[in-house]
Amino acid sequence: MTALIDQEPALPAADPIPREKKSGGGGLLRYIIIRFLLIIPTVFILVTVVFFLMRSTGDPITAAQGGRLPPAELAKRIHEAGYDQPLILQYFQYLGQIFTGNFGTTFSDHQQVTTVLVTYGAATLELAFYALIVAFIVGIPLGMLAAYLRDRGWDAGLRIFAILCYATPVFFAGLLLKLIFSVWLGWLPVSGRASTGDELTMQSLDHPSGIYLIDAFQTGDPAVVGDVLAHAVLPGIALGFLTAGVFLRLVRTNMISTLSTDYVASGRSRGVGEFRLVRKHAYRPALIPIITVMGLQIALLLGGAVLTETTFEWKGLGFQLAQYLQARDYVAVQGIVAMLAVIVAITNFVVDVIAALIDPRVRY
Repeated sequence: MTALIDQEPALPAADPIPREKKSGGGGLLRYIIIRFLLIIPTVFILVTVVFFLMRSTGDPITAAQGGRLPPAELAKRIHEAGYDQPLILQYFQYLGQIFTGNFGTTFSDHQQVTTVLVTYGAATLELAFYALIVAFIVGIPLGMLAAYLRDRGWDAGLRIFAILCYATPVFFAGLLLKLIFSVWLGWLPVSGRASTGDELTMQSLDHPSGIYLIDAFQTGDPAVVGDVLAHAVLPGIALGFLTAGVFLRLVRTNMISTLSTDYVASGRSRGVGEFRLVRKHAYRPALIPIITVMGLQIALLLGGAVLTETTFEWKGLGFQLAQYLQARDYVAVQGIVAMLAVIVAITNFVVDVIAALIDPRVRY
């Protein structure tokens, strides 16, 4: 029998990695290119939908100025703006303007839409930053705690808290926070991004960035920094809790799944404590889903920013969008929505690339 075994031809060693996936760099590059190209149809579809929805009620001039101008003057302005042309021709002209960076001029305050985007976009970016900080600080540690205390009373309470976070309307949460901490307790400002005097101080800087926290540090006055942070607390919490609930549930679910894996069970058998397993080995794999859904959460934050900024009179893109909607200024609405679409698409692209770098399975 030994001779037969010796004469048996040796089998080639099995290749544990498929040949088409060995070149990880090529797969990553292809993935990045495809994800980048998907930005174009995403923005195009949203801009198209917004354009035709806005025009379904008529031309922007009639919507904004109808009833305020004599019919002859109204017809003259419509003709000068080209809104008496066929709708499909207006659509292609609008696309041509966007490709050249011209988003039009607002009817209500006669500003270039690009100026509006630059002026108020920094405020929305700052608010989204505060909200993400709150979401990370609240959602991730509480998600780890819920996984550690699985099926206990605290776990049930934290799950209920997470549901309340993302189910409560952000404007209601904002009004409740204002009532408690501004009206009843008097601890925090009720609205705005800073006190009037501090705003004038920051605007008098040589090169203000529009992000008040950065401008406050440029003044070198700790009182200005404290005032800016005090105004940011309630809006940041109201918007941040919306995402914190999602993070809490994601971290809890994925950590429970990770804690049931073989290498964690092996650690338990060697006497490693449960808290150390959670802190050292389980939380990092649980953070990968947080990164993959970050793009969707940015879209959620920008949508919630409209209500949050209106509730706290935080003068950003969301606040201005609400004002332009009330004024029926469709040109401004189209420009702001188009810019928000670009922000969301680019953010999703960056998040997808980060996820692919962390987890190679995403690329294939």
